[in-house]
Amino acid sequence: MVEKVLLTVQGEAKMRARLKRLREVERPQNVRDIEEARAHGDLSENAEYHAAKEKQGLIEIQLREAENKLGRAVVIDPSTLSGDRVVFGATVELLDLETEEIVVYQLVGTEEADPTEGRISYTSPLGKAILGRGIGDDVVFRAPKGTREYSIEDIRFV
Repeated sequence: MVEKVLLTVQGEAKMRARLKRLREVERPQNVRDIEEARAHGDLSENAEYHAAKEKQGLIEIQLREAENKLGRAVVIDPSTLSGDRVVFGATVELLDLETEEIVVYQLVGTEEADPTEGRISYTSPLGKAILGRGIGDDVVFRAPKGTREYSIEDIRFV
């Protein structure tokens, strides 16, 4: 069974931009680097050539990986969603019951998760804890720094 890759519209756009950059910028530049290194002579002792060939392999792996993920992608536009439960793509306002601080996260797929930018994966401990919950629900989950407790204050679909 092929595992789907969940992406928001923005996540898909970023992945497509990454793929385009690999194809149109990084791969051609790497080809030029290999040609330049070849021009320096003996390839057996040419560190520039070996480094460029190694980079070529990495670029090809990244290309195949991005193409594969886009081929398995299920793209969800959060602005088309509604409801009173936390689902993939929802932006959730949480009250940290220990510190009384408000934090806001969008629930996204693993490919686009970045907690520093307010995006957490639906497979993360917090993501799993809030998925399917509603406003006013308290959630307790185990985080790397210990047990945490939040209250869901708001759910938005933007």
